[in-house]
Amino acid sequence: MRRAEPIERTGTTFDPVFDADLVRRALAEDIGRGDITTEATIPAEAVANGRIVAREAGVIAGLPAAALAFRLLDPVVRFEALIADGAYVEAGATLARIEGGARALLTSERTALNFLGRLSGIATLAARCAAAVAGTRAVVVDTRKTTPGLRALEKYAVRVGGAANHRAGLDDGILIKDNHIAAAGGVREAILRARAHAPHLLKIEVECETLAEVRVALEARAEAELLDNMDIETMRNAVSYIREHAPSVLVEASGSIGTNTEKLVAVAATGVDFISLGALTHSAPNIDISLEFA
Repeated sequence: MRRAEPIERTGTTFDPVFDADLVRRALAEDIGRGDITTEATIPAEAVANGRIVAREAGVIAGLPAAALAFRLLDPVVRFEALIADGAYVEAGATLARIEGGARALLTSERTALNFLGRLSGIATLAARCAAAVAGTRAVVVDTRKTTPGLRALEKYAVRVGGAANHRAGLDDGILIKDNHIAAAGGVREAILRARAHAPHLLKIEVECETLAEVRVALEARAEAELLDNMDIETMRNAVSYIREHAPSVLVEASGSIGTNTEKLVAVAATGVDFISLGALTHSAPNIDISLEFA
């Protein structure tokens, strides 16, 4: 069966120029006025080497961010990644070997591991959810429910895990939600206003909670419909109606879906094009990753 194209598709490239600022701020947050423990116990000339180890199985994401954290404090640190982001590893796997100034490694250790653990957790959950709907037309996508300041990295991790991105931000697409509808005076009014404002190449998506709203949205020529908090039977009926009356309209399911495999399979079976999950970024458990000195 045909898989729908994601609303927004970007690569799985880590941008060191853009993301360096995120890593630099994270280091500054942790270091503050200085790492007093390391400075008190480790000679300035000391060199150390070690390995980064996954304590549990998962899909790894964030190795470039970890390497950057170390190199921002020691530009000549040797960071040898033994796998690439997107690889699945078993518990106990060595992800990278590292060598450099002991002070720099110790001071940047927690920041580097925080990025690795957080992003690997997101990638692992994204991979599990994407696998649940494999073979259907549905594509699992994320939402804007991200950690403030870390959206670019968290959405990167979603892509690494094999899911896709929805909007990167409010400037990235028109999605008329329930409060827009309430403030505008109804579904039709909101869509008509959006159409008068939007460039002709920009799709208009509208959130619908009932079959009546689905019908009104089609009449007002919405190009995508988000079926929000619908039970499976209502969702199936909504998809059937949309396919019959406007087969080119994209259909997204969202709201109270979660990451339960059985629920994802049931939602995908209704024939939706996308399943958006805020849980990919707001509820992914961290993967336990550590740095062990030799």
